[in-house]
Amino acid sequence: MTTTVSLRSETSDNASATVTDLEGRLVMLVDVGAGPNRGALTPSDAAILEEAFRSARQQRLPIITVLSTSGVSVGHGIASVAGWGRAAKELVKCSGVVPTLFAACGPVLSGPAFLLGIADVTVFTKDAYAFVSGPQMVQSFTGVPVTTQTLGGADAHARSSGLASLIVADRQAAIEALSAVLFHLPDHVDAFPPLIDTDDPTDRPAMVAATTIPDHATGSYDVRAIITDIVDDGEFLELRAIWAPNLVTGFASIDGHSVGIVANQSQALAGSIDIPAAQKGARFVAMCDAFGIPLLTLVDTSGFLPGKDLEWRGMIRHGAQLAFAYCRATVPRVSLILRKSYGGAYIVMDSRYIGNDLMLAWPSAEVAVMGAKGAVEILHRSATPEERELIEAEYEAKHLTPYPTAERGSISAVIEPQDTRKELASAFNLLASKRERLRPRRHDNSPL
Repeated sequence: MTTTVSLRSETSDNASATVTDLEGRLVMLVDVGAGPNRGALTPSDAAILEEAFRSARQQRLPIITVLSTSGVSVGHGIASVAGWGRAAKELVKCSGVVPTLFAACGPVLSGPAFLLGIADVTVFTKDAYAFVSGPQMVQSFTGVPVTTQTLGGADAHARSSGLASLIVADRQAAIEALSAVLFHLPDHVDAFPPLIDTDDPTDRPAMVAATTIPDHATGSYDVRAIITDIVDDGEFLELRAIWAPNLVTGFASIDGHSVGIVANQSQALAGSIDIPAAQKGARFVAMCDAFGIPLLTLVDTSGFLPGKDLEWRGMIRHGAQLAFAYCRATVPRVSLILRKSYGGAYIVMDSRYIGNDLMLAWPSAEVAVMGAKGAVEILHRSATPEERELIEAEYEAKHLTPYPTAERGSISAVIEPQDTRKELASAFNLLASKRERLRPRRHDNSPL
């Protein structure tokens, strides 16, 4: 371990920051441990965080933060609250400049818990928990008793809130997990993502991918089987696996180049897009775009999940987050339609019409406003069941193939599944020099 800079609080052992060699990469390692008063942050502790984040940004160093704190020190009054606020401001300044990777390794309570939400990626150890309002306050306000783990444990944040990208055993495993994420990211916004050593030939036939799609149109399958077959050495680092499982996100490499993968998962909600899936995809796409990671989108979705509750909770607004993230992304973007791509979801899942660079499709692709059954029910309400069956077959033959869409230029090429790895490697190599000149503006107004 090579240390070049060290910062430490003069009044407690709660916080420290050190520039450290982590798996051959220099990082700013910030450690906030459960010291005096269960790690409650004093003003001087917060000053360590503030200075560490500022220094990392200035030196263009990735930030790895291990966090365990019971909140702010009550004895220091408002100065403690102001302290973590200043630290949060510096962390936000780092966003999109250097990777900000956090590990919750114990309690992370009250205001400082928001730092976990600001970070690019947050890992939880299995015994960690985080919340803004604790069990006693929740019970006094709602009358419902709740445990610490139920309210804000690692499983709750992995399954329900989406805050936890990964759950690991302990502190060391958390640092190793964040190192694995950093493996796919550059040190800073002005650097290229690292090249990843691989002996996996790009012309290797993707035979597993070629046999994964079921013959039956409504059959489900695990899209991870396709992902691991087409990427280098079958290695895929999935993030937020059990939150919004109908959308898969994570990092891999193709021909040694890091790529971010977004894929519909037919095993959950038939791959439909709901509010959590839209949020999950938007956040991941934005992170990849911030650090120059090319995007691969694998499409198999029948559309947005319908429901009164979803509409009332803001399906339009949250669905727009996914469209917005793709529309503003300037990195190389390749999409592949595996099977279904219907309606608005066809557009939102990185179509040519929102700036995609290359749209590929398998022969099994179905690109249409909706499926045959739904279309016939709308267009031929008065038809008999026998007539509808014939019309559906005609609709499928005419509309539910990729070739009419390809003729209109919406699909760049129809490829054979076994050639997928070779075609993707060629596509990303072709797009490696892509650069977009952006008009200056203060910032966009994302539909948060």
